[in-house]
Amino acid sequence: MTDVLVVGAGPTGLLLASELVLAGADVVLVDKANERSGQSKALSLQPRSVEILHSRGLLGSLLDDVPRLPAGHFAGLPVPLDYGVLDTRFPYQLGIPQLRIEQRLEEHLAGRGVGVCRGLELTGLEQDETGVRATFSDAAEIRAGWVVGCDGARSAVRKLAGIEFPGRDGRFSAVVADVVVAGVEPGWELPSLVPRDGAVMTMVPLEDGVHRALFTGPEQQNLPKDLPVAFEEVAAALRGWYGDEIVLRELRYASRFTDAARQPERYRVGRVFVAGDAAHVHSPTGGQGMNLGLQDAFNLGWKLGAVVRGEAGSGLLDSYHDERHPVGRAVLGNTRAQGVLMVPDEDVACLRETFVELLGVPEANRLLAEQVSGIGVAYAPGDHPLVGRRMPDITLANGQTLADRLRAGRHVLLEGMDLAAGGLGEANGFAGGGVCGARVLVRPDGYVGWASDDPRAVVPEVGGLPRVTAGS
Repeated sequence: MTDVLVVGAGPTGLLLASELVLAGADVVLVDKANERSGQSKALSLQPRSVEILHSRGLLGSLLDDVPRLPAGHFAGLPVPLDYGVLDTRFPYQLGIPQLRIEQRLEEHLAGRGVGVCRGLELTGLEQDETGVRATFSDAAEIRAGWVVGCDGARSAVRKLAGIEFPGRDGRFSAVVADVVVAGVEPGWELPSLVPRDGAVMTMVPLEDGVHRALFTGPEQQNLPKDLPVAFEEVAAALRGWYGDEIVLRELRYASRFTDAARQPERYRVGRVFVAGDAAHVHSPTGGQGMNLGLQDAFNLGWKLGAVVRGEAGSGLLDSYHDERHPVGRAVLGNTRAQGVLMVPDEDVACLRETFVELLGVPEANRLLAEQVSGIGVAYAPGDHPLVGRRMPDITLANGQTLADRLRAGRHVLLEGMDLAAGGLGEANGFAGGGVCGARVLVRPDGYVGWASDDPRAVVPEVGGLPRVTAGS
């Protein structure tokens, strides 16, 4: 029997498997596809996701020759979200296709002796007090202590576990496509997502002369979601927006999506969990979907690993739902709001103008930047103002950074902290200021699990989980 069966080898499943292997768990990672998709899919890593990969030493070649975008957007409004004001070493998005992230994570896992078992379609789940029996279409069976569904919006794990997926259906349909076009010159100014005559279009450069086109219009609303996107449909959309300026030469990939918004009431049922798109679907506006899934995996991985090692009780696993469900709900909320702002309607145009003014206010801009980037995520507070908050990647007294100490995936105890140094207290909502000698216990995922201003305070055992000590 394996410790954990991870179903779905997209970014969420790959990162979760990596975290579990780091924690010493036996992992089987399966995917129903016979080979990895060559589609680019998601296009960027938000700042918090960059931090996550950095703290495990997983960035590597992902930093090479990719654009660093110093701003995000909210509903394509012309005032960008300024990431430069965020308290992070990575105040930018990495413009990198999902495909490259999957390749990097899969290579890392292979180096740890874990491969993806492909061509296995899950058909059954049966769980009892000691584990879960998973069956597959080829009659194969896997017995695991725990199962995590990272298998997308149509998750077989979610369905077989009886986890409902309430929400609302999409109200509009749109197309995303990777294209090769003629007529795009260097320095060509890309339009923002401004509705016009019932349509929306944007083009983003990728690699090797390929562009990502995203568009919707009246025609797309009358077509079935499962209908393949034809070359002429994309060519017609480009002509309708750009005239003869841009000409479609090649259609590499295309699919339809909607603004459906769904989320289960629970992320855990017994020994079965859901994460990533299996736990939440929403409009891709703002580029948050893949990043939300990576952060699900980062939250669940260390907890499940601790339980597998016998260093924590299974009750710790309830905190995965308690912490990540509100974050998913918030992303569903802001993407729905962005969808409203993109409706081609005169009244909505007035609302967009109001939002443009608000985004010019630094405090409002920063609030939305923190939401979209993931930097602003905080979990339930505790007895100290730092508890539940993300700990910035501070430089320690020995020249190492906090991220360096988190590489092992263990708790890190910071002692002799000056909570006012470098704006640390203010950045984390701590108003005391000037407190020296504080003790801060940072969880493996970079959030504060315990803190005290008293240098003599007894540090909790946190369920017997191992930790390393790093003076600040």
